[in-house]
Amino acid sequence: MTGGLFSDYDRGGFFDEAIDDDGHARHGYGPVVDWFDDLTPENLGYHASLRDDVLRTRGITFTVYGESSGIERTWPMDLFPRIIPADEWAHLERGLAQRVNAVNRFLEDLYVGEQAILEDGVVPRWLVMSSDGFEREAFNIAVPNGARCLVSGIDIVRGDDGRFLVLEDNLRNPSGVSYVLENRATMARVLTGAFAEMGIRSVDDYGRSLLSALRNAAPPSAGDDPVVVVLTPGIFNSAYFEHAFLARQMGVELVEGRDLVVDDNVVAMRTTGGLRRVDVIYRRIDDQFLDPVVFEKSSTLGVPGMMAAVRAGTVTLANAVGNGAADDKAVYPYVPEMIRYYLGEEPLIDNAPTYVLWDADQRAESVARADELVWKPVAESGGYGIVIGPAASDEELTDVLAKVEADPRGWIAQEVVQLSRVPSCVEGGLEGRHVDLRPFVLTGASIEVLPGGLTRVAMRKGSLIVNSSQGGGSKDTWVLEDQPGSHDPGAGGF
Repeated sequence: MTGGLFSDYDRGGFFDEAIDDDGHARHGYGPVVDWFDDLTPENLGYHASLRDDVLRTRGITFTVYGESSGIERTWPMDLFPRIIPADEWAHLERGLAQRVNAVNRFLEDLYVGEQAILEDGVVPRWLVMSSDGFEREAFNIAVPNGARCLVSGIDIVRGDDGRFLVLEDNLRNPSGVSYVLENRATMARVLTGAFAEMGIRSVDDYGRSLLSALRNAAPPSAGDDPVVVVLTPGIFNSAYFEHAFLARQMGVELVEGRDLVVDDNVVAMRTTGGLRRVDVIYRRIDDQFLDPVVFEKSSTLGVPGMMAAVRAGTVTLANAVGNGAADDKAVYPYVPEMIRYYLGEEPLIDNAPTYVLWDADQRAESVARADELVWKPVAESGGYGIVIGPAASDEELTDVLAKVEADPRGWIAQEVVQLSRVPSCVEGGLEGRHVDLRPFVLTGASIEVLPGGLTRVAMRKGSLIVNSSQGGGSKDTWVLEDQPGSHDPGAGGF
């Protein structure tokens, strides 16, 4: 690898997933590194233009609120893929299934069980009950097969030692899976040469798998052919593209709240042929907007009487109401204990080191190291409100510490994880950029993990914020098939 795009590649002192300390391609990356290294900047620019044309033609967009230039953007996808060898993925897959199994059991215990984990003091009762995501309306509502987290998105990072860590759980309405599928379709057209040389596990079955999981969660009254719909807030929602995409993938109706009615505790949708009963609702609306009878009174997004139908057992909501009690960032530190408590196992994937700031000792220690830690509000998402201590000004640190002192329950602190990097296309060349990973996990007849997931990349140089709403992009994630000889070293150094 001399004289090509990798000739001046700088690992920057971080764990680089593609290139090792000696300048060799890591296991699985050899063919892709060689393919990119043979490109000229002009070749790379051609492939980037082709990618942009494909994305525009396919209408692959996302929405950013509050931008004067318009709210809709073409989806940002980097050309250099992220590769996960079969043995690494096997470990991640087991760990993700273990984690989702445990949080499903926690939510069952919390809402329809004996709250044993709270009674035994493993997780503080007051902490759970004070969560913004805890919903009393979910009490005594059974979910078929205990699949409360039917769709989960678990945010994974890789530190400077190469170990995978869980950074966050998304158990309410995790988004991004449509971009996993669209990234793959785009890469197959744009990087045909590189793609053809690799044994890559397919993601094409996700729509069928999701539909199967939703049907598996149907109430007994649904019979052998349950009716499934996707409930969207509407076209102005930031994830509307995904809502429509998934409805098409599953071959089911995309509906808004105004398309549904409840009569005698049964949900039905309006059709040209009259009302048709609905058995399972894959809802992409937050809890507080689902039903103006029991939640936000002014909501026009939901359906009056929906919760009565759910409680009567005539319809299933996926994901279940009240899941936010488990993905609260202040409850996140207790997930390893949930795994030990419910499964009798040690966690296969560790949490990122985290400090709960309602604990006076942990708060004092964290405040003393304010400029070394990451400060996160527990109720925010999308990267908003995060203060990265080493990059923060004195004013920003003073402000966040005042907020922590006023509301310790509302914040956590974490050690800075020096996110791993993957080569990324920048101005006709390649530079390392930090990445995370959101794999998607389905709870149906069994727990199924989509191979790969959404790799998000911080395209701004030096940034650790990967969210697309804040300048981040994405990568296609290639999980390699487990083939004989697949553990051989990769390409040579440069």
